[in-house]
Amino acid sequence: MATRGTRLDWLIFIALGFFWGSSYLFIRIGVQHGLQPFSLIMFRLLIGFTLLASVVAVAREPLPRSPRIYGHLFVMGAINIALPFSLITFAETTVDSSLASVINSAVPLFVIVIAALFLKGETITVNRLAGLAVGFVGVAILVGFDVTKLVGGGAVGELALIGATIAYAVGNVYAKHNVHGLRPMIPAVFQVFFGLLITGTLAFATEQPLSVEWAPEAILSVVWLGLLGSGLAYLSYFRILQRWGATRTSLVAYLLPVYGIALGALVLHEPIAVSMLIGTALIIGGIALVNSRYGTRILFARRTDDPLIATSRPESPAPTAGEQART
Repeated sequence: MATRGTRLDWLIFIALGFFWGSSYLFIRIGVQHGLQPFSLIMFRLLIGFTLLASVVAVAREPLPRSPRIYGHLFVMGAINIALPFSLITFAETTVDSSLASVINSAVPLFVIVIAALFLKGETITVNRLAGLAVGFVGVAILVGFDVTKLVGGGAVGELALIGATIAYAVGNVYAKHNVHGLRPMIPAVFQVFFGLLITGTLAFATEQPLSVEWAPEAILSVVWLGLLGSGLAYLSYFRILQRWGATRTSLVAYLLPVYGIALGALVLHEPIAVSMLIGTALIIGGIALVNSRYGTRILFARRTDDPLIATSRPESPAPTAGEQART
């Protein structure tokens, strides 16, 4: 059962939003300074994997023994990293990073339905629907996103971002359903490893990653994305996923436009309009509604004996104080 969250959980949640929220900016910087999509992904994942593997080695974390677990981790590497990273990076060759962040903020809208269909204990309630609706309105106000653009002839980038959003939602639920009893660092390191194998193969097959002319901006983008977006982010993500569950963890998507706008103001000196403050307030209010104790009347939940729900497994126990210091 998901816990309500400690102060440390909330700090990690906020940090995770920053790690991923800043990634859209640095993806845009990378593709604008000579990096092709698969090459950018390969190099960032190489750095991220090096960091995660070092942490696992130093901590002497035991590796899984079941071949089935490695199969699940490979699937997660494909649908939670290789596919969405590729779609997002391709999209940002033509689409602004702010638009990328707002489309990806729709992840909870997909997760709340998928999780209720396939995860025991994940339901659609009044407060969750209300919170998601309020949060999405806030995101729309922040970036001024016009959904009618998706039906236009030049919406390839936007459609790629929607595909990435669906992939993240499926990966979120798949991880919660199939990966149990592992320390957060283990799924993080293997997910990044398998994502690296997939995108590295594609990079060498379709691009020339070893012939890149490295501009300083490209180096900065790869290092930032590798250390924060693909390293620390996944350690944080699996910690929160284990503690909170799929639906609540996916709410980190609502923080992405907030960080995107803040970084735009600090780095690009963009003005902060009143609409930005209103949008931010709505996003925070939406997250509060989803986690509220009120309005928890269930609107939809599958029967526990429904064939769509696999046999439930016991949740991993909460980390002890000593274990928390190592995650």
